[in-house]
Amino acid sequence: MKLRWFLLSLISILLLSSPARATRLESWHFDPNQNQLDLTTDSGIQPRVFLIDNPKRLVIDLSGTTLSYPTTKQNFGSKIREIRVSQLDPQTTRLVIELAPGYTVSPQSVIVRRDSNFHWVVKLSSIEKMPATGIFEWGIGDGEKSSQTPISITPNFQQKRQVLLFQSKAPLQNIATINKLSPPDILTKPINASMFAGVVPLGEEIPQLKSQINALMARYSFLKPGMFFVDLETGNYLDISGDKVFPAASTIKFPILIALFEKIDAGTVKLNDSLIMRRDLVASGSGDLQYQRVGTKLTVLQTINKMISISDNTATNMIIDRLGGKAKLNQRFHSWGLKNTVIRHLLGDFKGTNTTSPADLVKLSALIQYHKLISDASRSQAIDILNHCHNRKLLAAGLGSGAIIAHKTGDIGFVIGDAGIIEMPNGKRYLAGIFVRRPYNDIRGRDFIRQVSQLVYTYLDQPKLTQLP
Repeated sequence: MKLRWFLLSLISILLLSSPARATRLESWHFDPNQNQLDLTTDSGIQPRVFLIDNPKRLVIDLSGTTLSYPTTKQNFGSKIREIRVSQLDPQTTRLVIELAPGYTVSPQSVIVRRDSNFHWVVKLSSIEKMPATGIFEWGIGDGEKSSQTPISITPNFQQKRQVLLFQSKAPLQNIATINKLSPPDILTKPINASMFAGVVPLGEEIPQLKSQINALMARYSFLKPGMFFVDLETGNYLDISGDKVFPAASTIKFPILIALFEKIDAGTVKLNDSLIMRRDLVASGSGDLQYQRVGTKLTVLQTINKMISISDNTATNMIIDRLGGKAKLNQRFHSWGLKNTVIRHLLGDFKGTNTTSPADLVKLSALIQYHKLISDASRSQAIDILNHCHNRKLLAAGLGSGAIIAHKTGDIGFVIGDAGIIEMPNGKRYLAGIFVRRPYNDIRGRDFIRQVSQLVYTYLDQPKLTQLP
């Protein structure tokens, strides 16, 4: 009996002392043209934003958050001297936007908005040359009424700060207008999401399909999925953690392909241009170029065909290099409105540092489908290349006979994903994006994606009833 009580006590101590899993800052991006900072995490956060003098800087603290990459510093334009991202302490990630000397920003011009559970926007709507005064802080409380309370900071600061607490259950407009909103307004202000990617008029989420997939997820409770599907005919959609950030694996080759065709349309790249396989671009993992002699020459067309069809990592690195490197590609992705799609390392990225989300890849498919990023000729060629993706074990495995999918898969063992455009035999089209975190190489993750694909296809393939006159 004593041993039993000892074991129970020991288990209780271990459970109480086990640290909660920290949220990760997956990516951040600052647009100097709009003075806007986008933050993406792998789970929900509650940021604290405050403005400090001498030098003038905006500080964003993400409590319970860790960096998924080393401390970084970047310079931006004439008004922003520097942006620093660091791990302030084991439980806090800090981002600092330091203004250039002589510039300031007022609290009223700082906009903090939550776009989703995983994405926040901090916008400095007006940076001006004016004297700086005081420290202002905005935190997120747990249901407290909006208030302004001056309190001291630390013995190291002689100034005071004004604290403005609010509950952020929905996106807010301007910090200066928060006092005009009652608590119910704050809690219920809806997100304006009538257009997806600016091109697809969204209808309603499909409750029957969501219920079926939730039941499937309960059977696969050891998997952590995220998915987004949208029917282009009705605009109806399925969103289950669609904006959650995942390691991109080889799905990152999809946006790389579209970026290449943008350059082809601009005339700066030609499909018959020669590329040389350099030693520093050779990568293990998928593909057969790694076994070729260094110095081997391929055309751009040959390279992108290998990049998509057999997911060749060396071919992908050659295209990244031809397009100017990771930073330039990330700028393109962000300009398309992709919030979570970032290349941090050349392929193969077996640790999963390159990221995206199901919604990002579906957004990219929507922009292509609506002829927004590339010419019709480039679109046709890109779709044809995506039609020849060899991996048919994920979304493709759940489609009905005669369906066509233009897509790109990804697999780095602990994460698998697939995204693309599906055309049904009746001509109906829908867009799909899905990722699954799984035990390493667990085949049940693949089975789950196949079954989700089958459920979506079967639902959308149902004949619609029409009322006779």
